[in-house]
Amino acid sequence: MPGLLRGIARTAVISGTATAVSNRVSRRQAGRWAQQEQQQSAYEQQVAAPPPAPPQAAAPPSTGDDMAHKIDQLKQLADLKAQGILTDEEMQAQKRQILG
Repeated sequence: MPGLLRGIARTAVISGTATAVSNRVSRRQAGRWAQQEQQQSAYEQQVAAPPPAPPQAAAPPSTGDDMAHKIDQLKQLADLKAQGILTDEEMQAQKRQILG
């Protein structure tokens, strides 16, 4: 009988140890997965977020010569559009760039 009790006790200890180790491994693995998910979501948020817009520089006051130059550029753009070289979208983009 003492041998039977010793065998049952040994089995109980081994079983309890195995259960404790298994639970600990499961918790550790779940923690690692959670950490990876957090890192992945943080990375996705960082990638998805548009970069901050650069600050706009204040335009210097226009002088007479500067304004005449802008008018000449706008006339050239109108000529290119009339010839069919520029589309409406291209002309509007260039116009915004010239006028600032």
